[in-house]
Amino acid sequence: MSLKHSKLVPTASLCALLLLASCGEKASDKKTSNEVVFPVQTVVVQQNSMLQSINAVGTVRYRRETPLGFTTSGKVASVRYDEGDFVKRGALLAALDTTIVGADVSVAEAERDRAQADFARIRDLYAEGWVTKARYEAAEAASKAAAARVAQARFASGTAQLYAPSSGVILTRNAQPGQVLSAGAPVLIIGQTDQGFVFRAPVIDRNAAKLRVGMAAEIMLEAAGETPITATISEIDGRANQTTGAFTVQFNLPAQANLKSGQIGTATIKLPAADDGALQIPATALFGVRTGEGLVYVVDAKTNRVETRNVAIERLTDQFVIVTGGIKPGDRIVTTGLEKLRTGSRVRITAAAQ
Repeated sequence: MSLKHSKLVPTASLCALLLLASCGEKASDKKTSNEVVFPVQTVVVQQNSMLQSINAVGTVRYRRETPLGFTTSGKVASVRYDEGDFVKRGALLAALDTTIVGADVSVAEAERDRAQADFARIRDLYAEGWVTKARYEAAEAASKAAAARVAQARFASGTAQLYAPSSGVILTRNAQPGQVLSAGAPVLIIGQTDQGFVFRAPVIDRNAAKLRVGMAAEIMLEAAGETPITATISEIDGRANQTTGAFTVQFNLPAQANLKSGQIGTATIKLPAADDGALQIPATALFGVRTGEGLVYVVDAKTNRVETRNVAIERLTDQFVIVTGGIKPGDRIVTTGLEKLRTGSRVRITAAAQ
């Protein structure tokens, strides 16, 4: 084989390889040009920047609603006021029959006099050495005990009358004349007007954990007009109700003439956006929704192809769905045109909501 002929063989092979590469490139271009590109609209994922609101239904109450009762048991002689009556500080509200109480005082005084006389006699004998020290000390103790019983009986006599601790309104009347009550049983409940009004509402534990004393709220009371009342949180129970599991939240109310204990209303507390990693997306971006979760399509900025992500649904608002997991701030997700998409589909962004 000549040298000239041997140089022609590699050249021919190289031409063949170039021809094959050219054909392959044209086939690939043809395949790409035939791929369906789906027009879609998208939105950029953002942090949950929306204000949240907590609503709670509750009732108006006097700040101090005090139950009043007698310190001793006895038969009720009189109750001078009914529910709804206004009373002034120091007014006589109710009284016990003092017949038995007065007799107890007389008996106690007689026993005291006897014990004191006996002690005086024993003291003289002890001084002369006729009785032991133990006998002397016993007589002394009996005299002191008798004096204490007199004080107790007089106290019971003095507390047989029930007086108003402050000006206020009688909210509840639990006793009638002739009724026998035990010591401490509430006869009346008085709402102290000098302490003002509060609004109390039960709040579930998840929401109560977000509240703090001093937060502002708006109280809507239908019975008090159409204008919301501005209030602030003054107390949050340290323990949940054992039956409902809710915490009672108390709101300070400004002085208003149209407030009455027992009025029903709704408190609205606006909370700042929580920095808890929650993200907001339009509801139209979700598909394949199941209990507490759903799917979204995320667009790859380099290839314009979509991939499927799973997200957890935290809550709904009027405009957005709040989700966590699967996506991050800055991701671009498909909001319209996702019906025909599959994982890996190529898309063309026609409009963007953000």
